Amino acid sequence: MIIIGELINASRKAVGTAIEAQDAAAIQKVAQDQDNAGADFIDVNAGIFVGKEPEYLKWLVETVQAVSDKPCAIDSPDPKAIETALAVHKGTPMINSISLEKDRYENLMPIVAGTDLKVIALCMSDEGMPETVDDRMKIADKLVNGLLKNNVKLENIYVDPLVQPMSVNNAFGMEFINTIEKIVTTFQGIHTACGLSNISYGLPARKFMNQTFMVMAIAKGLDGAIMNPLDKKMMANIIAAEALAGKDNFCMNYLKAFRAGMFDF
Repeated sequence: MIIIGELINASRKAVGTAIEAQDAAAIQKVAQDQDNAGADFIDVNAGIFVGKEPEYLKWLVETVQAVSDKPCAIDSPDPKAIETALAVHKGTPMINSISLEKDRYENLMPIVAGTDLKVIALCMSDEGMPETVDDRMKIADKLVNGLLKNNVKLENIYVDPLVQPMSVNNAFGMEFINTIEKIVTTFQGIHTACGLSNISYGLPARKFMNQTFMVMAIAKGLDGAIMNPLDKKMMANIIAAEALAGKDNFCMNYLKAFRAGMFDF
């Protein structure tokens, strides 16, 4: 499972305040905590700061990479902000995210074309949010083929079928999970990813539902998630689910996690 730590997001009050105050120590603690908890990428988002997003996103990348070797997931639809952040990023980052929305697609495709950047391909279009497996696959097919034609390697594409809240439609959970299965069988070698916590929006006991949903999605092929890596039960569920799904040879990761006390709560 590729973990994209989601906590450095300006929409979180404490993080937004730290970004505005240029409080590097506060941001670096969140980055280090996620790194130590097993994040593979550190997502950075300064989207609430209209007019200052490029400046703040650049500062976030520099601030995070001063204390972590993990690459960033540069989280913005703004090409200027992404290019400013890319100019200072060390290593190969992830772009979060391109979609089939016309402006976003046309603005971001030139940035990722012909590069080794990792890119999340979000199943959204100008026709609105997809609801069924077929809706999602139509968008995924156009996005994936568009990226391939622009010389983005299949293994660098992370399709996000778009998680929507169960509180709105009780079919949204299975429509998402069945899409994961169809994506990984249609585009063999591709990755998937999602902002999984959206599934429980508007419901109580959200962590419990998120953890259960993660296990179900892993069984169908999910191999990436934008999530809080400090959620110890979620991390333990991921390790156990991957072992049960046959993605952990001889349960080596499971045993290693057990010895490290990751199943002690």
